[in-house]
Amino acid sequence: MASAKSTDFTPKYIDAPGELERLCQTLASSPWLAIDTEFLRESTYYPKFCLLQIAGEGALACVDPLRLGDLRPLWQLIYRPDKLKVFHAGRQDLEIFYHLHGQLPAPVFDTQLAASLLGYSEQIGYAQLVAEVLEVTLAKGHSRTNWQKRPLDAEQIRYAIDDVRYLGPLYLALRHRLEQLGRLAWLEQELKALIDPATYANPPAEAWRRIKGATQLNRRQLRILKRLAAWREETAMASDQPRGWVIKDELLCQIAKLQPQTPEALARLRGIDAKFLHRYGAAICQLIAQPSAEDPEADVPHSKARVAEQEALLDLLCALVRLQAAKHGLSPARLASRKDLERFLACPEDSTLCQGWRGELIGKELLAFLAGQKRLQIEHGRPCLQ
Repeated sequence: MASAKSTDFTPKYIDAPGELERLCQTLASSPWLAIDTEFLRESTYYPKFCLLQIAGEGALACVDPLRLGDLRPLWQLIYRPDKLKVFHAGRQDLEIFYHLHGQLPAPVFDTQLAASLLGYSEQIGYAQLVAEVLEVTLAKGHSRTNWQKRPLDAEQIRYAIDDVRYLGPLYLALRHRLEQLGRLAWLEQELKALIDPATYANPPAEAWRRIKGATQLNRRQLRILKRLAAWREETAMASDQPRGWVIKDELLCQIAKLQPQTPEALARLRGIDAKFLHRYGAAICQLIAQPSAEDPEADVPHSKARVAEQEALLDLLCALVRLQAAKHGLSPARLASRKDLERFLACPEDSTLCQGWRGELIGKELLAFLAGQKRLQIEHGRPCLQ
């Protein structure tokens, strides 16, 4: 069992400038900082930063940004390049830092990413990972806490502080295992995306990619959806409200399919009320009517036979991925997702599956399979690649 003692300190609740200065002085000598955040975004586009938990060699604390306001000593500490920042599933935490400062702290270590390279589930939760690696059971509850409400009670603070109390020991244990397996370089490749600013930018032109149902549209409908999704993204950003509060995904897809040309036609769609129509009706109809310079022949959808062939090929590649993942003790999703395989088929030379550690483990096998040099077969009742 890995030790869980290195951050076994009495936690502090920091809500005064002098206390923050002393905390940062204490943490200044720690080589790593374990960090987690609590935020709300149910009613906003951008996350509302409510609490920061931090631990290191010598301190364990909750920092209250709503009470403090000025967190410059903390930001200076976190953004120091000689401090390793440790997160678990840190993308949402880092998104907060990106939107607050326009840049990301580095270097970082993500324990969920690290665990996925050691055979754990790609989406393993913090509490489960602590239980499996450190043999410590964390208390449940408070996951739906309103972190904006003050004062926080002792149970809420204890729940929040547990998210970093064991994060340092978890980092040390996982790093040791990765070193033993020679996979630290793999993790470094994975972490590049986590600290790439492009990961946290939401260009409106790319907003359609997040819409469920987009793949069911023909190309003409998809072009309209792209315009509508970009408009919704810009509207949500400007008003700082969730995308779904502007208009829901299903309704965007429905509008793209039916292409109403007038507010009256738009009003006949289920889910369009008078308030929405008054505010956005004219803009939506204008986007639908906007001429396109694209080749009209591109609107011809793929035949059902072609789609079926493509899906069958993807199924075969997914099976190959599962075999390779099992061989190397990895989560199949960490090795290659179905979307990764779709992009690979579209352009193998630019695929991440042909680069770095994935290129060695799966890229070469995929290329050989597509070239007919290898095949999936059954031996002794078990599937294998030959």
